[in-house]
Amino acid sequence: MDNPYKIILKPLITEKGTVQTEENNCYSFQVHPKANRKEIAGAIEALFDVHVLKVNTMIRKGKRMGRGYRVYNRSNVKRAVVKLKEGEAIEFI
Repeated sequence: MDNPYKIILKPLITEKGTVQTEENNCYSFQVHPKANRKEIAGAIEALFDVHVLKVNTMIRKGKRMGRGYRVYNRSNVKRAVVKLKEGEAIEFI
């Protein structure tokens, strides 16, 4: 994947993520399911002009939804928590 906009889908702004940002300089993003850590780090550096120190990824399993005989699963979501170099930040509007 060459396009960083296809790798980084959207930022995840939550209460826990805000605490991580303030204490550890870590930011959370929803990423493409097939993206690896090197691609994620390169995309973050290209999009936001920062230096990435560490990338942790996790896959959140999709919820089982439905009633009765109509049962389906939502798709899985891959998340990345990115730690930045000290003194750098990402501004979300």
